[in-house]
Amino acid sequence: MSTLFTLIVFWTLTVQANAPEQVENVVSEGPTHSEAHQAGVALLHNKRPKMAVLEFERCISEQQPDAIDCRWEMGWALWLQGDWDGVVTQWTAVQDADPERQGLKRYLAQAKDNQGLKTLLAKGRNTAAPTYKSPVPPGTTVRLRAVGDLMIGTDFPDGYLPENHAKGIFADVSDALRDADFTFGNLEGPICDTGKTEKCKPNAPAGSCYAFRSPSSLAPRYQESGFDVMSTANNHGGDFGPACREETEAHLDKLNIAHTGRPGDIASIQINGLKIAVIGFHTARSSHFLGDHETAAALVRALGTDHDLVLVSFHGGAEGRKALHVPIGKETFYGEDRGNLREFTHTVIDAGADLVIGHGPHVLRGAEVYNERLILYSLGNFATYGRFNLSGVTGIGAIVEVTMAADGTFVHGKIIPTKQVDAGIPKMDDEGQGIDLIRMLSSEDFPSTGISVAQDGSFAAPSSPQP
Repeated sequence: MSTLFTLIVFWTLTVQANAPEQVENVVSEGPTHSEAHQAGVALLHNKRPKMAVLEFERCISEQQPDAIDCRWEMGWALWLQGDWDGVVTQWTAVQDADPERQGLKRYLAQAKDNQGLKTLLAKGRNTAAPTYKSPVPPGTTVRLRAVGDLMIGTDFPDGYLPENHAKGIFADVSDALRDADFTFGNLEGPICDTGKTEKCKPNAPAGSCYAFRSPSSLAPRYQESGFDVMSTANNHGGDFGPACREETEAHLDKLNIAHTGRPGDIASIQINGLKIAVIGFHTARSSHFLGDHETAAALVRALGTDHDLVLVSFHGGAEGRKALHVPIGKETFYGEDRGNLREFTHTVIDAGADLVIGHGPHVLRGAEVYNERLILYSLGNFATYGRFNLSGVTGIGAIVEVTMAADGTFVHGKIIPTKQVDAGIPKMDDEGQGIDLIRMLSSEDFPSTGISVAQDGSFAAPSSPQP
């Protein structure tokens, strides 16, 4: 029941307005669309969602034959305005009348996830001091280790699975991963044995589309190597639909790996008597939305009401060898808004975040200390098997250790350099390329706030004395 207008609107939503990343659109025959419907779609195309809503309301009130199509388009207009109650209302009506409408199930689920954030956000409206504080001894610290992108094999397309269910894939790095109070990584793609992807067309040219799905038989490798918390907030978390993402969370739950990603999905862990929240953001509404800084700050403040520390993970920025530097202002990649990362990271720290860990560019980036809190702008690729280009800087990774005080202040850190060999096996890097790369980028991109990195990879805030 889509029209050419709908196809144009979906493209506008996807590329220019940070709506869902991928959706297949089929122009099919249907009723002649009313004047109100066509006017509303044209307004959406011109990024005037409020005026579009008025036209769609006229279409619905007049009980036009295309009223259900108007409700569908009206949902997108409300989506752009963040009116999640309205989106759910309109699309529930569409579901009753046309339950098989393409994309409905997936994006209605995302709208309901965002709708569910209202309860969490309400906690942050009170400006009084938090009532929760763990009774921890003076001098208590938390030492974590974090890595970049993880995807240790995919069965889509065929031929990208490691042998023996990936046993031993982390053998060279697992001791370093386990040597921490907790270990964090960015899970690129779902872990599931079901689902269907709408991301890649059957006849898509090789290399033009990437959708990942790791079989559940690979999941134990993450637990065995020491991971405690993972983010699914990225452009591959929903590659095989909402059911597959939920299955991913279920597998992580069974392995006692906390997770964050979908709107409302927050990891909460206890370390050394401290209650710690981890929240993952991405440049699409399928996750906590990086593009809405005001809501991001409200979420951080809300989590601070009953956690001692709040850690933010984000997936943003341009990709590839040319994306080593963090620009001033907004980043784009193939026309897609990938966020203003300097502004986002400073905003969430001003709201109470105690550490920010970045992913997305598939290369290492620099790090800075802002208001005594550490920001790691990208940890690059760590264990990305089969479908990733790992030549040059894209194959250089790192395990980054961060020690924080109980109040979130950055104490010290260490870069443990890694690399990937063969099809994507993580190994320790005796050449220390990651150390040199992060040192250089931190100095060039953040001349007054960049971390000071020693030869052995240990690093400190810029005002700290050098070892």
